[in-house]
Amino acid sequence: MTERGGDAEAFDTGVEAWREWQEEPWGRLRYAVAEANLLRHLPPADETTAETTAETVANTAAETTAEAAANSRALRVLDLGGGDGGDALRLAAHGHHVTVVDYAPAMLATAARRAVRAGLGDRIACVTADVTALPSALADGGFDLVLLHGVLPYARDTTGTLGAALGAAREGGLVSVIAMNRHSEPLRAAVRTMDPDGVLAALDAPTVHTDLFDAELRLHTEQELAGALRELGCDEVHPYGIRVFCDYIPDDAVKFDPAYYARLERLEIATAGRAPYRHTARLLHLLAVKGRGPGRGRG
Repeated sequence: MTERGGDAEAFDTGVEAWREWQEEPWGRLRYAVAEANLLRHLPPADETTAETTAETVANTAAETTAEAAANSRALRVLDLGGGDGGDALRLAAHGHHVTVVDYAPAMLATAARRAVRAGLGDRIACVTADVTALPSALADGGFDLVLLHGVLPYARDTTGTLGAALGAAREGGLVSVIAMNRHSEPLRAAVRTMDPDGVLAALDAPTVHTDLFDAELRLHTEQELAGALRELGCDEVHPYGIRVFCDYIPDDAVKFDPAYYARLERLEIATAGRAPYRHTARLLHLLAVKGRGPGRGRG
């Protein structure tokens, strides 16, 4: 759960603050671009398509993502650390069946209420559990898609947490990982503080502080995570960035203008997979295909 706090109590007491963050431009972009990236990798259509379109969920990614939704079959999805259902609701709106796992009960209760209000209650199930201590039915569940969005900033063991996500996916299934980009922090500090000393310190900082939940978030790089995923047996790793430009535009007020936001969202979706821009995006988004086992990954 990107840019959230560190323990269940902090998550539960911050439900409203987290919800407000999701409705701000940078929060909306986080979900919209992640959705667009995922839809690029969903399998071809079966006869089964979603009756509920992307419009069911407010602030959906873009017109192209609604078209892609019509071309996706129903998947079994596991959303690890899924919190209040921000990602799950979007995928359920495309017709997929999502199990949301989190260890914060209030967050999960919010996810369940949001699903019912959106008419998606039959497509979303909620389970209280730690990501690295999943019930066996989930740990070996053979899911088509496993989300690990914003969990790694709080994980002490990056490889072990990635392994837990891959363990829940079927062979050939997709694992989606979102993490904080270490390379973005010096640039963000330069734009926001204009303090050369602060930027210098940020060059080698392993974590960054977030005021939202008063927590330290671990930073990663695309190379680090892609290498770990391949070592764990992923045959393919597709890298993207989220918020390639948004966080470096100093005027936050203009981002709340609907017309400006729409233009910014189109730009962010268009550049999410492009080098060199993705390398300094605020968030890393890696989509990996699970292979047959460790050591089978291809360069």
